[in-house]
Amino acid sequence: MPVTEDRPVLVATEADDVTADMVITQLNRRNVPVVRFNPADIGGCLTVSARFGTRPAPVAGQVRTLSRTVDLDHVRAVYWRRPVWPDFPHLSDEDARFSAAQVRYGLGGTLYALDGPLWVNHPLRNAAADYKPAQLAVAQRLGLTVPPTLVTNDPDEAREFIAAHGQVIYKTLRWTPYERDGVPVTGWADPVAVAEIDDSVRVTPHLFQARVDKVADVRVLVVGGRAFPVRIDSGLLDWRKDYSALSYSVADLPGHVVKALHACLDHFGLVSGSFDLAVDQAGDYWWLELNPNGQWGWLEEKTGLEMSAAFADLLTRGGPHDGNRIRATFPC
Repeated sequence: MPVTEDRPVLVATEADDVTADMVITQLNRRNVPVVRFNPADIGGCLTVSARFGTRPAPVAGQVRTLSRTVDLDHVRAVYWRRPVWPDFPHLSDEDARFSAAQVRYGLGGTLYALDGPLWVNHPLRNAAADYKPAQLAVAQRLGLTVPPTLVTNDPDEAREFIAAHGQVIYKTLRWTPYERDGVPVTGWADPVAVAEIDDSVRVTPHLFQARVDKVADVRVLVVGGRAFPVRIDSGLLDWRKDYSALSYSVADLPGHVVKALHACLDHFGLVSGSFDLAVDQAGDYWWLELNPNGQWGWLEEKTGLEMSAAFADLLTRGGPHDGNRIRATFPC
């Protein structure tokens, strides 16, 4: 590989992130310098210093780790992977909340102010795309087939929906850390019956969806201009429940589906995302959801698809993307 110009890629992620390691390995093969950091390391291991209102650059300064220093106006791209924000457990609750907010709006705000690098993806764009009701509406507008879905906190409407569609599943509107008696609990896609609906539904909106009569699931990683569709056969309603029961094969998506997935990313101002689809017995594809920053590393290992190389190619090119610029009408 030829030596690239000496402009680094920032990789923001947690300490143990095998997927980020795969991309960094590919960047190293391309001789692209990398500065990896985790916001939780702020303090002795991570320093930010930025100046505003000085010429010629709107933002000038540095991010420094124990081993690397990068000039903010010299960043090629930012890979915003799985960063962890500090929670300051050694401080009082009030001081911890104050300090955590200052890091998000100080370090985060400084990075968000950069409009020269390519973001994969900009965290504010990720946040906007993470609303399932918005995803459902966009998917339908783009011509994708969306299962009948109800979002409601009205028990009567929930009962009517379930009675009308027969087989219905409940899905969380967003994954949220949750513990019951000190044990972590994960929200799966689970069947729900009319008899299970009680007045507690009024507390918060719930997502109910007609069950797709699927024969397989398809996880599609889209990165830059490339799509990597992987068929997942399991016989499970929610394949995430048992990875040992899964088998994988490279899928061949219809052109109109691929086009719609790219259009979906463009709508949200993203350059990458992981899509979950279901395929029925007729071979038709159903939209399930988009994870703007979904996992994909194990799929490369299972299929040999060059996903990490595609990320490295995109980050190596760098440069601004329209999705980097957060407009005043941004729905936050």
